[in-house]
Amino acid sequence: MARSKEFAAFSKSLMLIAFVLAVAALFFGRQIFIPLALAVVLSFLLTPLVVLLEKCRVGRVPAVFIVLALSFAVVGTVGWGVAGQLVEIMVHTPDYKANLDTKIQSLRATRGGNLSKATATVQELNKELAAVPGEFSSGHVQDKDAGTARAVRPISVQVATPPSSLVQDFRALLGPLAGPIETTAIVVIFTVFMLVKREDLRNRAIRLAGRGQLNLMTQALDDAGRRLSRYLLLQFMVNAGYGLLFGVALYFVGVPHALLWGVFAALLRFVPYIGTLIAAALPIAMALAVFPGWRQAGLTFVVFLVLELTVSNIIEPLLYGAHTGISSLAILVAAVFWATLWGPVGLILSTPLTVCLMVLGRYVPQLSFLEIVLGDEPVLPTEQQFYQRLLAMDQEEARTIAESHLKDNPLESLYESVFIPALRLAEQDHHVDGLDDDTRRFMLQSTKELIDDLGDQLADEGPSASAENDPCRQSIRDESAGLNANIACVPARSGPDELVVVMLAQLLRHAGFSAHELKAGTMEDTLAAISQHGYNIVCVSSLPPFAIGQTRALCKRLQAGIPSVKVIVGLWNLEGGVPGARERLGAGCLSVVTTTLTDALEQVRQVANSATAAEALAGPG
Repeated sequence: MARSKEFAAFSKSLMLIAFVLAVAALFFGRQIFIPLALAVVLSFLLTPLVVLLEKCRVGRVPAVFIVLALSFAVVGTVGWGVAGQLVEIMVHTPDYKANLDTKIQSLRATRGGNLSKATATVQELNKELAAVPGEFSSGHVQDKDAGTARAVRPISVQVATPPSSLVQDFRALLGPLAGPIETTAIVVIFTVFMLVKREDLRNRAIRLAGRGQLNLMTQALDDAGRRLSRYLLLQFMVNAGYGLLFGVALYFVGVPHALLWGVFAALLRFVPYIGTLIAAALPIAMALAVFPGWRQAGLTFVVFLVLELTVSNIIEPLLYGAHTGISSLAILVAAVFWATLWGPVGLILSTPLTVCLMVLGRYVPQLSFLEIVLGDEPVLPTEQQFYQRLLAMDQEEARTIAESHLKDNPLESLYESVFIPALRLAEQDHHVDGLDDDTRRFMLQSTKELIDDLGDQLADEGPSASAENDPCRQSIRDESAGLNANIACVPARSGPDELVVVMLAQLLRHAGFSAHELKAGTMEDTLAAISQHGYNIVCVSSLPPFAIGQTRALCKRLQAGIPSVKVIVGLWNLEGGVPGARERLGAGCLSVVTTTLTDALEQVRQVANSATAAEALAGPG
């Protein structure tokens, strides 16, 4: 036991060290990893076009260069148009100087205002604090004997620049464009090789997963490609629509070059969070420069605010949450993480890279924590959420979870998919001393209150209310009408089995049967109660795996003591289904066996019909 804990602690430490090393490698090797990541994203985006050309009998290499040439042509055309608009704005910039000066002067506070006075006072104090005299003046040396200072001429120093190389001269010629051009060239080279050798790269990735992982890695690569391609397509559509609406709105507002600002908005929205602010600031600055008043700038801001709030809070969460599988918090954290490592390029690549990491976490067991941290799937199933809130003694939220499940599912589903699994989890924890008696009593009592409330609602609906929306239940009710079925629901032992008995009895009564729940007691008391009240069908409720022995014994006693009673045994949610339940009960138990409440209702209906048919054949005498 101690050794296993030490191994678990060592594994966690090893994982932390590996994470730190990976982050360090991504940061210090960003000159290589940034072009590589960009090339991976572009290869995912351009592969469908290459495959389409290959289906048209075009070779792999020509198809790759044709797609790249078309991509560069589109980017070059858009860039040329944007550059032309920018040049036109630069040419007319002096014409806007008067408007800008007027607005700047209007923003300045009057000299006699309180704010101006306070600002002037602070500035004067700063000057006085900074003007503390030193012992010596700059450029003089104190003569100790004469007590005077004499001037010293400074020594001139000249720094010689070493001769530059051809590469340095070329970089100086390109200026600030040198870095982006180098990165673009590397990205193009990587993209070409990835598109041409994509099968070889895929096979190498599968080989890295080790033997016996072919199916796993195939699913991972297919899922990653599908999710990433879908995300890029959706993002392109959303950003293009955003830019179109933004440009049209600015055109009606009257801001010059509305097409340019629409294109800028579409492009800058690929940069999460910061790009939209820049896209809005540019046309607002143009409106301030062109128009003498503030009306057009204010309208531009309102257009941006309405459009951004609508797209960010409604459209994007709806589309991206359903198609990328990343939680909104993970998108924010990923944007900060990748921007810190790689700067603006990291912002652009943050969501695609996060999608790839989440898919790896889904299919690689060692990285399963990535899917939990990054994914938008519920971390806990509904039954575990319900059980966890009861463990926290939060009955109100547990009730909210149950009511939320009922909005889209019938009551049988809530009972057999949420309540019964939660009760099984409680019994398992209690069996290994993981659940104290007080918490267990609170959970059972809270669940009992919920079941009673739901039963009252079910009774208020009436037998016909649910039948209109449930053909199966309507069929049960029609066939059970007039049947002489007196049903006893018996728990195998006290506690959770008694709660399931209440659930089953509610559903049977709502289906039109006469059903009664019995309390857990001794075997003799149970047999006496069944004989005294003349029950002809007995439903034994057992929550495995801890009550199977009592269930088996009760089944045999019922068969031996009251042979006329039809016994239906429910081993609720047992793994293996009905065959597994029969095997656990053994050959000595000849009862009807079921594992779900829905099937139990059907079994009761069949047994009741069989009993009625037998009585009809026997006749009155």
